[in-house]
Amino acid sequence: MLPIGDWSPVLQGLEVASICVEDMDEWLGIFNTKLRHMREDIKSIEWRNNRLELQSDSNVALIDEVDKLLVLLQIPPEYEASLTGGSFDEGNMVKNIEACDWLTSAIKNLEASNIDPIYVKLRAVREKRAEFVLLKCTFVRRASEFLRNYFPSLIDSMLNDKGNFSERGHLQRPDHADMRYKCRTYARLLQHIKSLDKSCMMPLRKAYCHSLNMLIRRESRDFSNELRNSSKASKSSTPLFEGPAGANQPASITDSPADAYSKMITVFIPLLVDESSFLAHFMCFEVSALSQSDASSSNPNAESTSTSSVALEASASKTSNNPAELGALNQCLQELLDGIQEDFYALVDWAFKLDPLSCISMHGITDRYLSGQKAEVSGYVQVLLDDLETRITILFSRFVDDACYQIEKYERNVRQVGVVPYIPRFSQLAARMEQYINGSRDLVDQAYTKIVSIMFVILEKIAQVEPKYVDIVLLENYAAFQHSLYDLANVVPTLAKYYHQASEAYEQACSRHINLVIYIHFEKLFQFARKIEELMYNMSPEEIPFQVGMSKVDFRKMLKSSLTGLDKTINAMYRKLQKNMTAEELLPSLWEKCKKEFLDKYTTFLKLISKIYPDEKVTSVNEMRDILASL
Repeated sequence: MLPIGDWSPVLQGLEVASICVEDMDEWLGIFNTKLRHMREDIKSIEWRNNRLELQSDSNVALIDEVDKLLVLLQIPPEYEASLTGGSFDEGNMVKNIEACDWLTSAIKNLEASNIDPIYVKLRAVREKRAEFVLLKCTFVRRASEFLRNYFPSLIDSMLNDKGNFSERGHLQRPDHADMRYKCRTYARLLQHIKSLDKSCMMPLRKAYCHSLNMLIRRESRDFSNELRNSSKASKSSTPLFEGPAGANQPASITDSPADAYSKMITVFIPLLVDESSFLAHFMCFEVSALSQSDASSSNPNAESTSTSSVALEASASKTSNNPAELGALNQCLQELLDGIQEDFYALVDWAFKLDPLSCISMHGITDRYLSGQKAEVSGYVQVLLDDLETRITILFSRFVDDACYQIEKYERNVRQVGVVPYIPRFSQLAARMEQYINGSRDLVDQAYTKIVSIMFVILEKIAQVEPKYVDIVLLENYAAFQHSLYDLANVVPTLAKYYHQASEAYEQACSRHINLVIYIHFEKLFQFARKIEELMYNMSPEEIPFQVGMSKVDFRKMLKSSLTGLDKTINAMYRKLQKNMTAEELLPSLWEKCKKEFLDKYTTFLKLISKIYPDEKVTSVNEMRDILASL
């Protein structure tokens, strides 16, 4: 252990150490402060660097956005030239379509829904949008004006070419293929015009329809006139039920005016359907397209023809029917085809004047084409066919009414003898009508129904003029009706119905006439039988011989007076049948019916007699049959 005085160096060393520690602490504090300041400086420098980097990135992004916006706002010089003053010739249409594609896209890109909201109110954007709209209006005005002049000039060039139309001795089928090819050059242009300004389409559609209407009307008028001029059809006989029977009634059809109508329909209905379909495609109507199957069904006898380009078909196939567009299309179709119906009407009237029965063929042809019109774009063609069918039906009804009037005049004539002339005349008419049928036979069957009904009614009235000969007139005429229509009734159901009706009426008339003849010659015999039948209702057979006038003596007297000279009576009955009969060929069958009816009545008579007078000897049925057979 050190003495007290020896601790001073230690204390001195501790003091020195303490001073060093304090100094170190002071320096450490100073260093800490400097480090804190350095950290703050470094942090500040890092923040500034980050700001600079963000600003640099933002500037790069801004430059990119500005470049993109400039692309939207910049008009390529070549497009501007095409849109403001370029030519619409066929060779420049590719450039024009490219310019339209760009303009459509540019306007769409600057719409509020397709651009960043922060750019919508920018002055540059607003000014460029206004410039694009002005460019659009300029282009649409120029393009519309060009097309409004182009369509009439294209049609005028066709109208000035006489080779496109029928003339004397030459029937020219219309051919619009070249015209449609030229029009298709501007199909895409029309689509762009509609997308840029839909209000410009109506004047363009009217210009197209008006021009094409002039061409089609000229073609149809010349075609119809040449059909009539070159036809070899001659005027047929008009008095079908008047005059001597069999006069002026051709046996078969040689040249029918309906052939001219058929040719007109075959050529122009498919043309009108094609033009309707092409109009719907070409003029960008938002309606369903006419399919190829519908186009071919409009002309059953012709090959299918394409009416629009692939681009038009693809465009139309994406649309569904819009009521407003369909209404506008119908209005344009009416303007396109209006007036053409007059040439069809003139041909129908001409054919009717030459041969009223040609209405049957024309009706069948029209009905066949009418059933083929399914597409809505051919609606006006269907209206035309409906009107033609109505006109043909009215004309034929007029002919049928005239025929009925001629039949009715027989009622006012003097008493008819034999077969009424209108019956064989009707069979000739029916045979001719059957030759004209081309498709549906509704028109003919309705005519048969009306004419035959009148024939039978008038026949019944004619027969009543002389009550004594009612049944003779009826049976002769109904037999003539059956005989003349036998072959046709086997194949025509409507005539078969009236054939059976005539057959029933014939049998009834025969039965009445035969019964009358029998009762005239054997009146006492069958009156006696009738009296027996009446008495048997109230008494037994055994009591009848005891009634007044019914004794065996009375029976023998009646039998003797009725059956004495039987061969003479039967011959007289035959002569009675023969009397006033003009149709000698009916007599054999009528006589056979008479003999059968007499034997049936005589058999019934013998059955009654056997009950009342069982012991009386009477000529048997077999003996009576032998007597009848021997005469």
